[in-house]
Amino acid sequence: MGRNINTVKATGLAIIIALGALAAPANAGQVSINLNPANAEQAQMMQAGLGFYALYNGIQNGSITQNGVNNMAGLVQGGSGNLGIVHQEGNNHNGTLSQQGGNNSYGLFQFGEGTDAHVNQSGGQTGLGFVFGW
Repeated sequence: MGRNINTVKATGLAIIIALGALAAPANAGQVSINLNPANAEQAQMMQAGLGFYALYNGIQNGSITQNGVNNMAGLVQGGSGNLGIVHQEGNNHNGTLSQQGGNNSYGLFQFGEGTDAHVNQSGGQTGLGFVFGW
């Protein structure tokens, strides 16, 4: 009998906590997927993919694309041969990409709501970042 009462109490407590979570406003969250090449061959493939994306979208060295409201983005490049892309789909994103030195390439893609992502590169680095928020 005592064991059943403890189970009922635990279940009741779990229900109260769950109802409290449903009644409270949801906090924003995000999931990030960052891809960095492990070797020169992977870096070349990633650079080629970013290059095709840039060619298709008419980008030469860098671009910021925003589709939504209340988005903030920045792109700073120092050096030659850099390719930087910041693409935001949705609302309330904050994203920056800083490339110093030469031959950097990076694509930062933000989707959903309220993501926050900042990338710094310093000479010959390559990568991709996908950030999804709610």
